[in-house]
Amino acid sequence: MSDDGDKLFYLTEHDFFRDFNRLEMWALDRRTTMISCEASRIFFEAGEPNEVLFILKKGRVNLFRLTPEGRKLVVATLTDGSVFGEMGLIGQRMHETFAEAMTPVTLCVMRRADVEEMLLKKPQMALRLLTLMSERLQQAERRLEQMAFTPVAARLAAELLTLAKDDAVSGYTHQELADRVGSHRETITLTLNEFKADGLIETGRKRIQISDPAGLLALAEGEG
Repeated sequence: MSDDGDKLFYLTEHDFFRDFNRLEMWALDRRTTMISCEASRIFFEAGEPNEVLFILKKGRVNLFRLTPEGRKLVVATLTDGSVFGEMGLIGQRMHETFAEAMTPVTLCVMRRADVEEMLLKKPQMALRLLTLMSERLQQAERRLEQMAFTPVAARLAAELLTLAKDDAVSGYTHQELADRVGSHRETITLTLNEFKADGLIETGRKRIQISDPAGLLALAEGEG
């Protein structure tokens, strides 16, 4: 299948565009561009006007903010099928937020004029985007609140439980874990060593096996 055919098929299958008929899908296909980027690509930066809609076909993108001390705090991790962007058109901006590719990614991109036309023709799309962006903003505020009022050990325990699949967390460096909880890499390494000494986890190369999920949960809930 050609890249153009692949893009049309992907957009047609995407739930976000479930209200589009065939002609509307063809028009959408003509107005979107599929791009591939390497890890570390920044798609938009805090305070940067960027009226673009991104549809993540493949890969992982982090939305993050910078703390007053200059540390990263990941407020959302987006995976295949996620929609993101700076949507001032609907009154929702991810203020002070950056978007960064954490792996090689493939995306469909739609520019401001085309997004505006789509929203005018499809008011339900505006509502869908508004709901999505509002949820993201709420998630960001919860992350900031946790960082301000929850100890690092509790935040890290909760994050490990969130990331775990079959009681294992794979593919994350200590720096990436630090970014996810708004801490320093050295603090995360020390805390993981404490978890290991307490029998909560076992560690390997970019892999953390959770030995005691109940113990981690108690710690995450402030009972440890």
